[in-house]
Amino acid sequence: MSRDEVDRALEHLRDEKQRIGTALLELEGHQGYQLLEGAAVEGETRRVQATVQSRMSAMWALFDLYTRALGAAEELRTRHSRPGQADLARLTWLLSGPSVELPAEEVPLERRTLLSVPTGERLTLEAAVKRMTPLYEEVARAVAALDTVWSALLSRLAEVEAERRAALSLRDALGAADPELDRLAADLAAAGATVRSDPMAMARDGRADTARLDALHAALGGARRRLEDAERLRAGFDERLRALGGLLDEVRAAEAAAAAHRDEVLAKIASPVLPDLPALSGGLDRRLAALGRGGDWSGLAARVADLERAARAALEEARRTAEVIRGLLDRREELRGRLEGYRVKAARLGLAEDAALAEMYEHARRLLWSSPCDLRKATVTLSDYQQAITTRTKGAER
Repeated sequence: MSRDEVDRALEHLRDEKQRIGTALLELEGHQGYQLLEGAAVEGETRRVQATVQSRMSAMWALFDLYTRALGAAEELRTRHSRPGQADLARLTWLLSGPSVELPAEEVPLERRTLLSVPTGERLTLEAAVKRMTPLYEEVARAVAALDTVWSALLSRLAEVEAERRAALSLRDALGAADPELDRLAADLAAAGATVRSDPMAMARDGRADTARLDALHAALGGARRRLEDAERLRAGFDERLRALGGLLDEVRAAEAAAAAHRDEVLAKIASPVLPDLPALSGGLDRRLAALGRGGDWSGLAARVADLERAARAALEEARRTAEVIRGLLDRREELRGRLEGYRVKAARLGLAEDAALAEMYEHARRLLWSSPCDLRKATVTLSDYQQAITTRTKGAER
């Protein structure tokens, strides 16, 4: 190299050294690296940690040797403002020759001789950078993957632990044992230990697998809501019972209405096909009386909620049954209205004096206004009456 070539090479290599040093420091400052540095990890994460530490040590060792060789060239160039041929030859060797000497490795026993000595490998500055590059890329990938997985898991874990604390706080306020919550808390502690000690064991395809934490979050959320129900029940127990008592009153009233409709139908409709009368209010009353007060508020809240659901279902069934029974009377009223409508139609068409039609009308009327009313016969008779009116109208048009 000429003096100008040496100076250009030194300038380039100084910039390269600066960029390499900055990159290594930034890598060590990365959140993923900081999470891993000095952490007590195990399993797959321990393997990643060992790989990262090994590769980083190798890079820093190479960078130190690179810096020494470059420093020797800088020192020589500084001492000789007008270097001679010998100095230029030395500078050329330092800058482009195998000036980076790696630590000597022991010769394997089977290849040793009595006078063998350890030998080290020599690299050029360019070759040293090429050797550091894949090490850097491997560490960067490992650190980024670990950071992605660990950050996602720690974030999700924090949310689940907040759900657990809320549920435990409610349980303590209620002052009652909750084996299910204790089991979930133990499961979360085990999952949390795995997240903190071996997050890569909970990774799938380079991404955090939060399925276990998600399931615990859902279960703890359910436990928290159950305990909130218990707390609300304790705070408003008397009002809740009064509302439940009122709901049962509605059930009894609806059952009574269904029975009254049944009695009316049996008196007014011949041979009706009726559904069985609902009779659930008595059992619901006994369940209400057996609820008690205090103690296991969580269990009591579940029983109250179950009784409320049962009462609402019973009320719906009683009302539906009453509607079905009452429908037979409504059907009779509908047929009466249609009969009168057909009579008016016949009169409008000039058939008021038709004796056969008049007889059919009277027959249908007797059926519909008698008690008990035979709805089937009345329906058939009414249909015949309507058909007769239609037939006579068509005959008159011809």
